[in-house]
Amino acid sequence: MAASGVAIQDEVVTQFNNTKLKHMYRYIVLKLTADWKEIEVEKKVESSTYAEFIDQLPKNDCRYAIYDFQFNVGDAGQREQLIFIVWCPETSSVKTKMLYAASKDALRKKLVGINHEVQATEYGELCESIIIEKLKSKMVK
Repeated sequence: MAASGVAIQDEVVTQFNNTKLKHMYRYIVLKLTADWKEIEVEKKVESSTYAEFIDQLPKNDCRYAIYDFQFNVGDAGQREQLIFIVWCPETSSVKTKMLYAASKDALRKKLVGINHEVQATEYGELCESIIIEKLKSKMVK
């Protein structure tokens, strides 16, 4: 359970492992339940572009997401990295932003094997070229 008192549903870990180990989904989106007591799976998408993923994020509400990001590193070929995204737009309520921030670390600890984390408050911070540069900069050369 998170410091915020928010629990993480078992289905979240199950679907994360399906993404990590079996590559069943391009991404999964997680959200707080309506009663603010648990983190649940909102959406699982098998095939999608990164742009389509960004477009589906709500403009006025927070979400967590795990994206199986594929990118090219030139001569080294194609790579895949799991990215944990914390989406908290400025237009979301203060209560929502606080609960998502307070629950993030507990969720992250349950999701073993995430390569990178991105926190964003506006769509520009999720630009594909920025993400690729961050991923490339962290690769062992």
